[in-house]
Amino acid sequence: MDQRGPVIQGALLRRRLAELRRQRDLTQDEVAKALGWHTSKVIRIEGGRTGVTKVDLDALLRLYRTADSAVAEELHQLNKGARTKAWWNDFKNDVSDAYLSYVGFEAGASVIRQFQPLAVPGLLQTRAYAETIAHTRTDRATHERVVQLRLLRQEMLRQRENAPREIFVLDEAVIRRRVGIRVDRSIMPDQLRHMVAVAQEGEHVSIRVVPFEAGSHVGMIRGSFTLLEFGDGLGEVLHRENSDLHETLIGGDSLISEVRTDFEAILEESLSPSDSLSLITRAADEMR
Repeated sequence: MDQRGPVIQGALLRRRLAELRRQRDLTQDEVAKALGWHTSKVIRIEGGRTGVTKVDLDALLRLYRTADSAVAEELHQLNKGARTKAWWNDFKNDVSDAYLSYVGFEAGASVIRQFQPLAVPGLLQTRAYAETIAHTRTDRATHERVVQLRLLRQEMLRQRENAPREIFVLDEAVIRRRVGIRVDRSIMPDQLRHMVAVAQEGEHVSIRVVPFEAGSHVGMIRGSFTLLEFGDGLGEVLHRENSDLHETLIGGDSLISEVRTDFEAILEESLSPSDSLSLITRAADEMR
């Protein structure tokens, strides 16, 4: 089974088809004219707004003069993989398609970088914390399913042969807010101790905290975001979300480089990994 999953394989397929077109010095209009298609069809295929049938893929490969090559076999395998059902498809009626697309990218990333100014990252949340957060944003019908998806994301990443490197940078406000205090005073200190335990279990997870003493920083303006890296030439993926937005950008979008620069700037303002864990531990102890 390909560990990259259908979302990443589909993105790789589209990227390589666009590269082949450019190598042949063809525009999308010229491809459409040569194949008797509307230009919008080529745009939808390369943009990921429609799947690629085997017949259409064969037609493109013939036009790009790669139909009988190892490249063609690779692209057919990617297309086959892109059509497989993923574990997150079980949640398609519970969350948006845009969010599930992000989950698909996250599932196959080699590096995950995330900044959170207000809440504990989903990949670090305990069930109790996740339930508290989900309860404030979803109705009862979808509450449990959202929590299940969040916890399953954690589990599936842990089961991967090559675990991704995960770097989380949190504003100190994240560890000071007593989430769940009206329900159970132990929810937040337990959450903080869980984060420390996760970071201490292995070298692949790093948690950094930007202390209040650092003053203002660019993350206060940028807001929460996640940057994903891949080891197969896909490039970086940027995901941003709030209550009204789920946005995933792929490849050469200029915003990705801007956000990467901002992440490094925020990282410079943060405490070292060991000092960050010490601060989180002290915060948990003060909540007793």
